[in-house]
Amino acid sequence: MKTIEDIVECFQYFDSWEDRYRYLIDLGRQLPPMPEDLRIPDNIVVGCLSQVWLVAAVEDDDTVSFVADSDSAIVRGLISLVVTAYNRKSPADIVKTDILDIFSRIGFEQHLSPNRRNGFVAMVGRVKALAMGAVHK
Repeated sequence: MKTIEDIVECFQYFDSWEDRYRYLIDLGRQLPPMPEDLRIPDNIVVGCLSQVWLVAAVEDDDTVSFVADSDSAIVRGLISLVVTAYNRKSPADIVKTDILDIFSRIGFEQHLSPNRRNGFVAMVGRVKALAMGAVHK
């Protein structure tokens, strides 16, 4: 499985934004399927224009795993980045991970619409909230 650093490095090989978007969409296609019974209103990320579902679970080793999906190909790629960056980390590591730095290194702040960027930030906020909430259950 690729790490977030592997993905950032792959983005650096693409010269055109068309190629980067294709890679982002391909990352979204690689997300494991989300069970239909998890696609409920309680699991929707508020702040995204597209439908985004995100669920967290605490694993036996006290890390947090995430399952996510979206009805938009590009947003599904963005949620794949989020899941790759945070999956199977401790809640403390999740809170410390600066995904906006990763987002910047890929160059997305200049090439995504403000709405998609806001949705990305909403996804990250939901991940952090779920991670902290999952530990306190």
